[in-house]
Amino acid sequence: MSIKTLASKSTVEGAATIFVVRDLPRSLQHFRDILGFHEGFTYGSPPWYASVERGGLIIHLQAGDHTKRQPGHAAVYAFTDNVDALYEELRSKGANVLQAPKDYPYGMRDFSVADPDGNQLTFGMESKANS
Repeated sequence: MSIKTLASKSTVEGAATIFVVRDLPRSLQHFRDILGFHEGFTYGSPPWYASVERGGLIIHLQAGDHTKRQPGHAAVYAFTDNVDALYEELRSKGANVLQAPKDYPYGMRDFSVADPDGNQLTFGMESKANS
């Protein structure tokens, strides 16, 4: 069997963005209590790597003292079916809102929040103005 044949049988099943954080327990609490995620797993004793999930969005959190990458430099764009309702939910829980919902010329309506380290989450949906 050739390498080309093997490669054609492979599929990519999903992805997880990795956010580097300074304080893993604080970040887990923030993602759970403010951003509405649930904990997928934790790794290490004490934990230095974890997963949080909300719907189809999976984010891995890695303690900054376990990588050369710096906290606060990651971003993810996630799709939702109701930007305005999600914005109100997160805002009411005290999320650090960077940009309120807005329609953009690229056909999306989105808003952005930051985690305690400055990693950015943008949530969007197709703009009704462009539908």
